[in-house]
Amino acid sequence: MTANEQDMKVLQIPPSPRGVAGRGRPRAVPPPPLLRALVALLVVLAFAAPAYPDAAETELNQYDAPVDEAIDRGLAYLAKQQQKNGSFAPTQYPVATTGLAVMAFLAKGHTPGCGPYGDAIDRGIDYVLSTQSADGAFPPRMYSHAIAAVMLSEVSGMVGPERQARIDEALAKALKVIVAAQQVKKPANQQGGWRYAPTSNDSDISCTGWSLMALRSARNNGAEIPKKAIDDAVRFVEHCRMPDGGFAYQPGSGSGLARTGTGLLCLELCGKHREKVTLEAGDWILKNLPKQVGEAFFYYGLYYSAQGMFQLGEAHWLSWAGHMYEMMLKFQQKDGSWPQGSSHEAQAGPCYATAMAILAMSVTYRQLPIYQR
Repeated sequence: MTANEQDMKVLQIPPSPRGVAGRGRPRAVPPPPLLRALVALLVVLAFAAPAYPDAAETELNQYDAPVDEAIDRGLAYLAKQQQKNGSFAPTQYPVATTGLAVMAFLAKGHTPGCGPYGDAIDRGIDYVLSTQSADGAFPPRMYSHAIAAVMLSEVSGMVGPERQARIDEALAKALKVIVAAQQVKKPANQQGGWRYAPTSNDSDISCTGWSLMALRSARNNGAEIPKKAIDDAVRFVEHCRMPDGGFAYQPGSGSGLARTGTGLLCLELCGKHREKVTLEAGDWILKNLPKQVGEAFFYYGLYYSAQGMFQLGEAHWLSWAGHMYEMMLKFQQKDGSWPQGSSHEAQAGPCYATAMAILAMSVTYRQLPIYQR
């Protein structure tokens, strides 16, 4: 049996929570209505304000109340936009947008089947599951596929037995698609990454970021993801590092905020915490802070940079967070949404922008296990 065949055989075991340290997610059985309401109330009370991990971060306490209110308004907006089929607002990328919206609710501590957004979360999960093709792919491209896989992995263990069984089956198939796409023969400096299609013979850091997060989340959740798949992905990310400390879309193509945030988060979550390469990426981000929603890939850069800088911590996080909070509180609209971004991001719609803003601003709640320190 070849190494590739062994990898694919491992992935035939559906991933499911097994008490992995740091997850804290036993397989859920829906509680009675009264107990469900009590659980929802306790979740809201426990996570009503950000929980900063470092004593020095008391400097950010002034943002607790306004950020909490802004996130709640954003979630209320998302809930109003949900369609009858469970997706979130008409968009060219309904699977990805729905996956991000579901994760935005989870990021504030809301859970499937419980509290004011329990039904919205369940319907979002069911919509994503309904879009998977027989070969395991989520449409239309690897971006949406990987985001769907991340969401399903993060919500795994929080739902009832019937929905959990569907998630286990769907996620195992989705992971096979990701691992198989990584193993397509590519040039040496492109090997280990992902691109738009499962058959692409080159890679980019953006598709790679989401795909690596899917594998990392699933591995945290108990799936037996081959270590080589993680290591190869990290090696590709390192190929995208530029001499100025930033990261490029593809090796040698120039540094950018969204790309550098992606590289930073990938390396931080894969064992390179506060190493020279990540510290220099953090320095690059602080020298190139986002300023306006209209900037290219604004929300993409905001999301990945926020998650990466939080992992980096200390002065990098403090400097980033203060800037981000001031900026995003100013940009939020009266209806609770955040305005659409540049031409590329505008295609994804306001629910995408709002979900990404919430995911960036809610990082200190530490509710999504993949992004915990």
